[in-house]
Amino acid sequence: MKILLVDDDEIFRTLLSEVLEEAGFEISAHENGLLAWEALQAEGADIVVSDVNMPEMGGYELLKLIREDARFANIPVVMMALKSDVPAGAEGGADEYLLKPFPNEDLVALVQTLEQRILGGN
Repeated sequence: MKILLVDDDEIFRTLLSEVLEEAGFEISAHENGLLAWEALQAEGADIVVSDVNMPEMGGYELLKLIREDARFANIPVVMMALKSDVPAGAEGGADEYLLKPFPNEDLVALVQTLEQRILGGN
């Protein structure tokens, strides 16, 4: 299962990459939404885990591109955000939100749940 991981904080991105790799996932990590969008188009992914606030292109802009593209519209997207960055209700379009800071185990459990949803066809 391939995870597209997007966060502009290099240390945080590296930490999350290691945590997810140890859990058995393949990681494609990028520092902003623009680079992640280019990688998604070139390489594909099964799940996207993205920060909200980043330079070049933020997480919500990336999410909009994903949802508007028929090739990727059904990919589960997890947004990592501060509480103040999460829109009220479901209008944000993400499948799940993780509020920063969060335990590494919460991210792994959430990605594993999404993996089971994909594999189970739900």
